[in-house]
Amino acid sequence: MNSISRRIFLTTGLASLMIASLRPFQAITQAAEKITPLKLTDEEWRKRLTKEQYRVLRKQGTERAFSSPLNNEKREGLYHCAGCDLPLFHSSTKYDSRTGWPSFYDVLTGSVKTKIDYLIGYPRIEYHCARCGGHQGHVFKDGPKPTGLRYCNNGVALTFKPVVS
Repeated sequence: MNSISRRIFLTTGLASLMIASLRPFQAITQAAEKITPLKLTDEEWRKRLTKEQYRVLRKQGTERAFSSPLNNEKREGLYHCAGCDLPLFHSSTKYDSRTGWPSFYDVLTGSVKTKIDYLIGYPRIEYHCARCGGHQGHVFKDGPKPTGLRYCNNGVALTFKPVVS
């Protein structure tokens, strides 16, 4: 097998594995279909968001690791999309992944949609807000029990709302 055939074989095999690995996320995405989408013009998004939020949420950017104050947030509450305020995560699912980004092992039902992202040359599972489509981060299969997932989120894409007693 020559190097081009081998590359095509490996790329096709990797893509097939990634598509098969999306099956657990289909239920999450299907529940998200019930949310009414928020559609704004690019100009409206630029007015609504900071420059960094716009870069991450609308252009699929990534914030610098260890730059988010949400890494150290320990209070009980909900993490919302910074673009549209949809609740995405409960604080009870947050954990220290030691990656430099806020990480969660589960999402609130119906709050995110997933897709395969090839931005860095190989497939990853991107997740985004089900209401506004804002890029949140990527999900990996190296998280803790009970799900075994790590939703690695850009802190700038979130706001935190503590439980008020």
